[in-house]
Amino acid sequence: MVTNIDTDYLVIGAGATAMAFVDTLLTESQATVTLVDRYHQPGGHWTVAYPYVRLHQPSAMYGVNSRPLGDDEVDQTGWNAGLYELAGAAEICSYFDQVMRQTFLPSGRVSYFPMAEYRGAGRFHLTTSGKEYQVTVRRRIVDTTYQSVTVPAMQPPEFQVATGIPVVPPNELPAVREPYDRYVIVGAGKTGIDACLWLLEQGVDPADLTWIMPRAPWLLDRASVQPMPLRQAADIGKEYAAKHEAIMGAESVSDLFDRLDAAGALLRISPDERPAAFRCATVSQEELRQLRRIENVVRLGRVKRVTETDIELDGGTLPTGPRVLHVDCTADAVKQLPVVPIFQDGLITLQSVRVCQPVFSASLIAHVEATYPDDTAKNELCPVTPNPRTDVDWLRFALSANAEQLRWAENAEIGAWLDTARLHPDIAPPMPDDPAERAAVEQQATAMAKAQNAKLEELLHAHETR
Repeated sequence: MVTNIDTDYLVIGAGATAMAFVDTLLTESQATVTLVDRYHQPGGHWTVAYPYVRLHQPSAMYGVNSRPLGDDEVDQTGWNAGLYELAGAAEICSYFDQVMRQTFLPSGRVSYFPMAEYRGAGRFHLTTSGKEYQVTVRRRIVDTTYQSVTVPAMQPPEFQVATGIPVVPPNELPAVREPYDRYVIVGAGKTGIDACLWLLEQGVDPADLTWIMPRAPWLLDRASVQPMPLRQAADIGKEYAAKHEAIMGAESVSDLFDRLDAAGALLRISPDERPAAFRCATVSQEELRQLRRIENVVRLGRVKRVTETDIELDGGTLPTGPRVLHVDCTADAVKQLPVVPIFQDGLITLQSVRVCQPVFSASLIAHVEATYPDDTAKNELCPVTPNPRTDVDWLRFALSANAEQLRWAENAEIGAWLDTARLHPDIAPPMPDDPAERAAVEQQATAMAKAQNAKLEELLHAHETR
């Protein structure tokens, strides 16, 4: 027997972006929503993430618009001391569960089906009971899974592993009860950084760590993405001026990165190696100091296979054995799929409209959906900005940020929404109250953004056609 449901929006997934989208839609419309998710509770990948994972951005910048995450406190201890708190996996899962049970369901406009498998065309079934449902959607289906996040626990290693050789996802590190002779961290993204820092925090000697780093990453200083009032307006102005000077003075992409590095706009783990990747990962200065204690960093490409005696990489081999714990941190967190229009007939495909800010993007998309009637106008307000991967993608990251500033500065309605959105914290100097002074500042910011983009486009063109 099939149960029929009528709803305005059918949302596939109940991860962070789905929750942010639904929260804003409920606040800004009278729509009804049916949420269908394969996990047992809201939170998506957070429900299977490694237990010591933390946000790389302040808690105040994550979650849903209607409910704060965390207490807006500054950490007093640990390697993030002096910066705003970073929520961990357990806190985030509890937070999304509270949003569901205390906000969504009491509204009377949300139906939530966990442990459900969506089969397309409005059909899904519960994986526990097998009960089947058919949903009639009055407005749109919202696909939140197109750019879904993948963590190592969701998939086996992408390389072959010999029998008897221990290879684990980072989730299993807290289960270690006897020390290994050596720990090999495979992968240099956010997950690899987290695994290295966790092992160091547990007292593992840096000499017992081997870090396989196929491509070194450019990193952001977490201090530079702190909301006000922790960051002072004068400091923000100095940082922006330094970045502007680096961009405008650069003679090539390579020269630009040298200038950004010198200005502190980007950080590198090893001063002796030029990074080739950029994924928006942040570190505190103390975390960076800890990572630099690891001297055995292997730059021989990707792991091809792990045998009983060797780790075979693209460019060579390393010795290994059963007393070496290999930690697989190679899962590609966000799949690079073709960009598609966010708004189409009967469908919303959630993607990033602000680089590396998925929950803000989802909330803004919901606001645009609730406010504007025409899909062409909606897509013009919400062009997709693919998440960066390579070093050169930093230029596209900066281009996108400037284009966003220019696009939304011309829309008073979007500007008013941004002023009140919790997920859009104060990370820029406050504007003057005087209308004339405010207009002058806006005019200067617009001119600088346009000049930066012209120079960035010039650098990109020269780099791609050399």
